[in-house]
Amino acid sequence: MPLSVADFDYIRKLVYDRTGVSLSEDKTYLVESRLGMLAKEAGASSVSGLVAQLKQKRFNPLYESIVEAMMTNETFFFRDVNPFEILKTSVIPELLKQRQGNRTLNIWCAACSSGQEPYSIAMLLREYFPQLVSWKVNLIASDISTGMLKRARLGRYGKQEIIRGLPPTFLHKYFYHCGKEWEIKADFRKSIEFRKINLTEPFGSIPQMDIIFMRNVLIYFDIQTKQSILARVRRVLQPDGYLFLGGGETTVNLDGAFEPVQFPQGVCYRMISSQTK
Repeated sequence: MPLSVADFDYIRKLVYDRTGVSLSEDKTYLVESRLGMLAKEAGASSVSGLVAQLKQKRFNPLYESIVEAMMTNETFFFRDVNPFEILKTSVIPELLKQRQGNRTLNIWCAACSSGQEPYSIAMLLREYFPQLVSWKVNLIASDISTGMLKRARLGRYGKQEIIRGLPPTFLHKYFYHCGKEWEIKADFRKSIEFRKINLTEPFGSIPQMDIIFMRNVLIYFDIQTKQSILARVRRVLQPDGYLFLGGGETTVNLDGAFEPVQFPQGVCYRMISSQTK
């Protein structure tokens, strides 16, 4: 049974209210494909039947499962390469000089999905900046999905996930073979603090950050939600810190407190020096 407009709007509102993610009107097929199996598991004959169940019980435990099913969790190691090159050649060397006094570096990977991005940063720091072993490095990774955070904390990946972006030398240096999968070594898992954070709500006790990776997530929000997220980012980003967004994302025309910073490998963002938080 095709999903009715009313049932699609019900799912769309549920996802928006809980995550801020805005599903466009042409995403009916996406809702049907992602929620079909969940409907069967709930004993419903269709997604419309699942919606009927939801309407019968105001605080249905299926809400979280639906929201998680509708999230896009595309990620891989060293995704897009250029942001990591900017980190390696420009941003980290600059911050090492500026933070020499307190020898502390705070990095936040927001919307980390199954963990490949924060683990990529951890490997980059270990590989190219051995002096950080004597620093206090706080690497926080967050996501809205409980399921993705569970996977990220485990740090275990299949063959197809491993070969997407991970240099072979890093595989043998930072992972060990675990059956048909590869698991990142325990010291790397322990070096990252994973938290559940909904970007549309207050961030909680996030310390002042030197670097924030918030890549390929703003594209899913409407303009007002993007602006509110960036306003909260300003409150937790150091005045001389850096914000990394996805290739199709920008702060331009959304938040005038940020300015793009051009590097040979691409663009990231920092707060305009005359602005205050």
